[in-house]
Amino acid sequence: MVRKTKEEAGVTRCHIIEAARRVFLECGVGRTSLEKIAAAAGVTRGAVYWHFKNKTELFFAMREEAVLPFLDRVVFDSADDDPLGGIERAIHEIIRILIDQPRTRETFDILTFKCEYVDEFSPMVACTEGQLDFLDRLTDAYGRARERGQLRLPADPQALAYDTFLFIGGLIRHWLAATADQPFRVDAEAFIRTHIALRRA
Repeated sequence: MVRKTKEEAGVTRCHIIEAARRVFLECGVGRTSLEKIAAAAGVTRGAVYWHFKNKTELFFAMREEAVLPFLDRVVFDSADDDPLGGIERAIHEIIRILIDQPRTRETFDILTFKCEYVDEFSPMVACTEGQLDFLDRLTDAYGRARERGQLRLPADPQALAYDTFLFIGGLIRHWLAATADQPFRVDAEAFIRTHIALRRA
């Protein structure tokens, strides 16, 4: 019986997070109340407070639910004989995730366009631990590319990693904002290939 209750609580928590995503996307984070989320989830406000102490905690849970699997799926193989190609494949994978994972895409839309990072949300404007780990792995991949003579000289792996990190952030932002027929979506893969080609020796 206790096990069933824990399972039901887990289902309710996921249901609340999903409802929050829908309401955040429709109304924006600032105009969303826990009452609206409770109504969308079909639960009481007390049920929402049982799982989350406030809207900030719920927002954070929604973000982590999408971002952590996203970062886990974008990998750099340390045994890859073509680390520069591995970086290119990883960036392509980011775009594929945005295409085939609606929840992740919607969450990034909320993070990018539907939230004002002020007051209790101001700390969230900084990079997450997952993003910083991604940056470290990207730097390592560029280091291996330099060791294999793949990069144009002079080549600073950290500087290249930061540049690619910023490229990815800008690409995601403009990809999300673009319509299906605009260049930031139609030509996204070509932009990625060019970004990497400019680094290749």
